[in-house]
Amino acid sequence: MTHAVQILAISDDTKVCELIHSSLESEGYQAMCVPSPQEALQLLHKGVVTDCLLFDAAKNKPRDGLFSPALLETVSSDKLCILSEMGDTSWRNHAAKWSINTVLTKPLLRHDLEKLTSRPKSVFAPAVPVAATSPKVPDFHLEELDNNRFFLAATPTMMQIYKDIRILAPVDIPVLILGESGVGKEIVAMLLHKYHARSEKKFLNVNCAALPTELLESELFGYEAGAFTGAIKAKPGKFELANKGTLLLDEIGEMSPQMQAKLLHVLQDGSFARLGARTTTQVDVRVLAATNINIQDAIAEKRFREDLYYRLNAFTITIPPLRERRQEIPLLMDQLIQRGAAELGRRPFAFSGQIMEAAMEYHWPGNLRELRNFVTRTLILQDQESAYKDLRAKTRTVSTASPVVSMDPVVETRTMAGMKGVVNGVKNQTEIRMIQDALSASGWNRRRAATNLNISYRALLYKIQQHGLTA
Repeated sequence: MTHAVQILAISDDTKVCELIHSSLESEGYQAMCVPSPQEALQLLHKGVVTDCLLFDAAKNKPRDGLFSPALLETVSSDKLCILSEMGDTSWRNHAAKWSINTVLTKPLLRHDLEKLTSRPKSVFAPAVPVAATSPKVPDFHLEELDNNRFFLAATPTMMQIYKDIRILAPVDIPVLILGESGVGKEIVAMLLHKYHARSEKKFLNVNCAALPTELLESELFGYEAGAFTGAIKAKPGKFELANKGTLLLDEIGEMSPQMQAKLLHVLQDGSFARLGARTTTQVDVRVLAATNINIQDAIAEKRFREDLYYRLNAFTITIPPLRERRQEIPLLMDQLIQRGAAELGRRPFAFSGQIMEAAMEYHWPGNLRELRNFVTRTLILQDQESAYKDLRAKTRTVSTASPVVSMDPVVETRTMAGMKGVVNGVKNQTEIRMIQDALSASGWNRRRAATNLNISYRALLYKIQQHGLTA
């Protein structure tokens, strides 16, 4: 007879096992914790059925014994999860080999375990071991968030951002998140909320650029019945709804000076009045703010209050655009195709090498948002050839347009052959930058850099020699 458990954990850490039992069983879930893969395999052979098999990948412990092929061939990859210590990446190759995409980071939080039990069923196929000759994947950190969102870091800059988030998250201070449109500012805010003591409370998001001043005021602070025409009944604002939780003020750089002054007052004493109210309301909300504008220019031009900036800027996180972390593009595309296939009910597929190469060369002005749309469109149309041509066309457009901005009268009189030389020069500079970034990220491990760039090792050696690149 089968016996179902929500989580079957493999850990010899008594604290981890105690947390799994106390967090889940008190909520009516069933959990088991065993010290070795062999015991887990025995339970599965005896008919135990589990929604999640959790591996405690503690540091300084042998990996081959933990990731037992006999065990992993028994459980589908969408049911596998790794519990990792922050900064430890020694288990990455094993995770890639067995298509394990779900990762939790110590310290293990209660809501992390609860999310594991409520994950939607995946359409992924059971795990199939990758051939031993498969290239080594770059070190990366993948963190699951609500609504099938995720945070991924595979470059030194993004790894440092993750470390900063883990340090900042428990501290109840405002954080200003800067970066171009589409780089993932909301994802960073969600991660800050996830590791905060208020993570079980609400996380709300207000787009300050989407509403005119009058509507934004009522959205943030609420209103009383009769406050204006059409206000039939009272409505609480986002500050009240997010009490004891987290409120993200997205695109705060677009907020009017009038609203900036009201927001500053709320941040100073935690109180405000609904529209039409005679009394004030006191709230305790952690405020995060995000913007894609140059905040210093906005202050100099009197478009953003300097005192509000210093109130919000207890700590700043600046997220680099996708073109400055290109080695993450293949990993992001893989995640997006798997998750998109699950949401749309389609079979996931691997992108061709030529699409990966084109994606690495394209500058992605829309960043992650544009990349997500590209992957979704390709998944729906199932036409990789058309997707490749589209990427190449956009890359050529940018390459030919870029030199025009800095052309002087002499350049404008050049022949078509001269223009072709300029374009080739821009392409070479792009290629050099991509190779330098990949080599730097891999610590000048040329085989790993070639894998990240989706080119052969011999081709990379030729290009290093061609461009005269040195460590």
